[in-house]
Amino acid sequence: MNDKPIYVTQPYLPPLDEFLPYLQHIWENKILTNGGPMHKELEAALSNYLGVEHIALFNNGTIALLTALQALRVAGEVITTPYSFVATAHSLLWNGIKPVFVDIDPHTLNLDPAKIEAAITPQTTAIMPVHCYGNPCDVEAIQKIADNYNLRVIYDAAHTFGVEDKGGSILRHGDLSVLSFHATKVFNTFEGGAIICPDAKTKQRINNLKNFGFVDEVTVVAAGINGKMSEINAAFGLLQLQHIDRAIARRKEIDQAYREQLNDVKGIRIVERTGQTVANYSYFPILVEADYPLSRDELYQKLRENNIFGRRYFYPLISEFPMYRGLVSAQRNNLPVAHSISEKVICLPMYPALQEASIAAVGALIRNT
Repeated sequence: MNDKPIYVTQPYLPPLDEFLPYLQHIWENKILTNGGPMHKELEAALSNYLGVEHIALFNNGTIALLTALQALRVAGEVITTPYSFVATAHSLLWNGIKPVFVDIDPHTLNLDPAKIEAAITPQTTAIMPVHCYGNPCDVEAIQKIADNYNLRVIYDAAHTFGVEDKGGSILRHGDLSVLSFHATKVFNTFEGGAIICPDAKTKQRINNLKNFGFVDEVTVVAAGINGKMSEINAAFGLLQLQHIDRAIARRKEIDQAYREQLNDVKGIRIVERTGQTVANYSYFPILVEADYPLSRDELYQKLRENNIFGRRYFYPLISEFPMYRGLVSAQRNNLPVAHSISEKVICLPMYPALQEASIAAVGALIRNT
């Protein structure tokens, strides 16, 4: 048994002495929030790093999702995936929108474009796909459907910091893309998020919405929310950005090490990366198939007994929670692939500080069952 716990993820924390000058600057200028200098600097730095023109920072990814829907005035029904973190669907409910769940592709684990059209009704106004584990959706097929039916597309891109396809940043697709900078993500600001905007006008509307709808000191134009990122979070993001390339390079090494250890294990399917020319190695999901000696839950428990805390990510499906299970689209027979994947998946530990001995311990436990 391992002496120290190995968790599925741990945030990368640069040396404290590197952060202190940022804190000193904040203390000296006495601007703590409301789009201060650190906030503006991080927006510019991220736009440059990600290859996008307009980015609006937020205090977290969930508020960013809520605001993206508000910014596009989405209502009625939105087609989305049941195989995601609950924030995806929760953002719809908070806006009074009905989620309509559609099954996923068995290889990419993303929303299956072939299933979308059958779910469209006169009340459908948008599609909200998720780039699951950083694997890009079939953006061309989804956009074609959206164009044919005059639907908006908002991508939950929480997992896709820095991911690119053959045309550039994956974040350029859809009407809006939403990032999460939560502490568990490849790039984090402790808590945070962002919306990638197609133009300056849209960014301005989003900036108004995330600041209670204020345009100036005496003018409120919308029922906005408090979604502003603080200067402390922005400062940490600026520091993180200095280390991000090394962190992703280390994630790549860990990904390759896992593949070497697990590629030939009967009954273990490694989820392949698809549709990307630049990956961020945000997760390492495996699927425990029927011909593996243990069930998924038995392997999950065996790992835990050895202080290896993987995650059944995403299990249960969003559609199985009480606030969603009454929807017709949430019924199990409508989502056979999503249910199958959800009952097989374990995400193995994946973070830059993960040591070779820990990777070997995880691999050995899985191989030697």
